[in-house]
Amino acid sequence: MTTNASRAAPVKAKPLKVGSLADLKQVKKEIAEQAERAAQAAAQQALDAKRVREHRSLFQAAVGAVQRLPAHGTASLKPAAPPPKPLQHQLDEAAALQEAISDEVDVTTLLDTDEHLSFRRPGVGPDVAQKLRKGQWAIQRQIDLHGLRSDDAREALGAFIREAHKQGMRCVRVVTGKGLGSPGKAPVLKDKVHRWLVQRSEVVAFVQAPRAQGGAGALVVLLQPLRLP
Repeated sequence: MTTNASRAAPVKAKPLKVGSLADLKQVKKEIAEQAERAAQAAAQQALDAKRVREHRSLFQAAVGAVQRLPAHGTASLKPAAPPPKPLQHQLDEAAALQEAISDEVDVTTLLDTDEHLSFRRPGVGPDVAQKLRKGQWAIQRQIDLHGLRSDDAREALGAFIREAHKQGMRCVRVVTGKGLGSPGKAPVLKDKVHRWLVQRSEVVAFVQAPRAQGGAGALVVLLQPLRLP
């Protein structure tokens, strides 16, 4: 803040002629007045400077700590790019699933010709199927395909086996139903599930479930152990 007094141009003293004692007194008086005006101007300037400093301190206290903006003076408002979706990987997995499970595979030579047509991979002993049939493996997860259309059941079973194996499951149950509602009361879905399961590399063996676990309407499936990298 400034005043008219602080902005006023300095007053130039006029040359005075001293010819008498009265003139000398007048000169002294004017010199004193000039000194007083100069002192008042200096005091006003000091007061203005003090007020400026006080206002600046108040502003800094109200704003707090600040940070200098980047040199270019603009902010980047572009949103972060979304993470890429593995669409091609998903498509490849879906295509592999479709190719891996077929309805045209002949399993008559792969199933054991016992009462329940159990299955076990070459090199897997008959005791494995016996333990499955006796319920000595704990069922860790199950899927119910009963009532699904053939295509839906095939895809659901493939995804179920794949995910169960990825999660380290060893023994699962697949509910197929007994086929009593099918034309001719033939277990169409159950026969297809046999074909689908023998084509899955994750499957070690399967048997018809014990009566307490679903009997003729379900299969107990043993999966390969998960090999960690």
